[in-house]
Amino acid sequence: MSTDQLTFTNPVERFASISPPKQHQPEPGLESEMEPQPDIGEHNYRGTGRLEGRKALVTGGDSGIGAATAIAFAREGADVAINYLPAEESDAQNVARIITECGRRAVTIPGDLTDASFCAELPGRAAEELGGLDILVNNAGRQIAGEGLASIGDEQLEDTFAANILSFFRVTRAALPHLPPGSSIINSTSIQAYQPSPKLMDYASTKAAINNFTKGLAEELAPEGVRVNAVAPGPIWTVLQPAEGQPEEALPEFGKKTPLGRAGQPTELAPAYVFLASPESSYVVGATIHVNGGQPTP
Repeated sequence: MSTDQLTFTNPVERFASISPPKQHQPEPGLESEMEPQPDIGEHNYRGTGRLEGRKALVTGGDSGIGAATAIAFAREGADVAINYLPAEESDAQNVARIITECGRRAVTIPGDLTDASFCAELPGRAAEELGGLDILVNNAGRQIAGEGLASIGDEQLEDTFAANILSFFRVTRAALPHLPPGSSIINSTSIQAYQPSPKLMDYASTKAAINNFTKGLAEELAPEGVRVNAVAPGPIWTVLQPAEGQPEEALPEFGKKTPLGRAGQPTELAPAYVFLASPESSYVVGATIHVNGGQPTP
């Protein structure tokens, strides 16, 4: 797509309305094995130097929204560390390749965010390898579709809360000593925080908790010059969906009930994260940017 085409584009048609075939991967899944492949911005995100010299840590940066954000940050001039599960190494190396090809430093840090001790050490490792840290994106998440409350066992419940909200507390707490005034913390929440699905009750509950965490932390850190905000994606085509995040039979219609009539692509989220990380959003604190194809939210 040319620059002229991007200047004035019908959002309904900018990306195809996909009908993914029924498919399943064991959790956490690999983006490289999805059909069709999500668009993470490798070929269409153009940077303008908005994050020149910045140092970012993105959790869940191997695929989907995290990968698109990491690539956009690099195109904007930032060095980027990405965290991911060891099973996602091949996807992570692909993202690291793209970051490096942008002329930026890529740091890969595999590890499980349900492990409290790993959460405590992650920001320090990122800061050491990047030579500092001033952007933290808490994005990693776990989503398992079920059949309502009775289907959610204790192990799933505890793992989902550990990955989706406890890790945000733990990673952010460990990052605070490294974040100077002017830093930005961005948390990934979801449309599920506002329109919870009975099939995703545990996931939706963690996303509502992230909203509350974001607003409370924003008030605490604003006087120190550290801004905290959130992005709430709608139905975005990522590996969460075929890797147990949606019933297989629901995938062909995924995202088609939005006003735009299609699922979003990860690269469509990246500009929101870039805006919240950049000095251009200096007066934006405790806000949530909704990127959901037009679904009503409070």
